[in-house]
Amino acid sequence: MDPRCRVMVGVCTYNEAANIRAMIEQLRASLPEADLLIVDDNSPDGTATIASELADADPQVRVTVRKHERGLGSAIRCAMSDAIEHSYDYFLNLDGDLSHDPAQLPTLLDRAIANPETDVVVGSRYVAGGTIVGWPLRRRIMSRMVNAFATLCLRLPVKDCSGSMRCYRVESLRQLNLGDWNCRGYALLEELLVLLDRRGAVMTEVPITFTERQQGQSKLTLGEAARSAFQIVRLAFK
Repeated sequence: MDPRCRVMVGVCTYNEAANIRAMIEQLRASLPEADLLIVDDNSPDGTATIASELADADPQVRVTVRKHERGLGSAIRCAMSDAIEHSYDYFLNLDGDLSHDPAQLPTLLDRAIANPETDVVVGSRYVAGGTIVGWPLRRRIMSRMVNAFATLCLRLPVKDCSGSMRCYRVESLRQLNLGDWNCRGYALLEELLVLLDRRGAVMTEVPITFTERQQGQSKLTLGEAARSAFQIVRLAFK
C-alpha cells in the first residue's frame, strides 16, 4: 500500500456479533494503514457494542449506528458518503460475515494504485482463479444466471456484478449523485457499476475466493432476492 494514499474500508453489518470481532481484527491486520468504518443497522444482537469496544481502543476504527434506516444498499451509500466527505483516495467494501477474506483486500488495492486510471477493481468469483466454497449447485447456478444477465443486459464489462468485495477510486464516486440511486437492496451493487460505466469508468477484476458464512444467518431472503432481480430488470430497460 502506498503510504501517500488515504484508504477507508467500509463494512455494513446487521446481526453479525459472531463475526464482527474477527472481521475487524483481520481487516486491521491486512490493511494496517487503512481506516475502518462499521455501518451497523442497530443490530439487536449487540454487533455495534462489540465493534464500539474495539473502536475505543483503536483510533483507526469508527462505528456508525443507523437507528432509522435499514438495508445493504443505503448502508453502502452511507459508508461511501463518509469516504467522499473525508476525502479518502480509495474506498473498499466487503461482506461483514467473513465470506470475503480480508487478507485478499490488499490485492484489489494494489491493482487500483498500480493503475491510476482504474475506477473500480472488482473481487471476482467468475474470472480465472476465482472460486466459491460451500455453495450448493443450485445457488451456484442461480448466481451464474444473475451475473450473466447483468453482464449481457446491463452491458457491464465485468463478470461478477453482484459481489460486494470491491475497491473504488473515491474521486469516481464523487462524480455520482448518491441521492439519485434507485436501488435500496442488493441490486445497488449492480446499479453502482451501471452508473459508473455510463460515465466511462474503467473497471477490472481480480480473482477471489468466496466462502459460505460459517456463523450467523444470511440476510438474503427469497423476497429480497426477488426484489433485487426485479430492480436489475428495471435497470436493463431504463
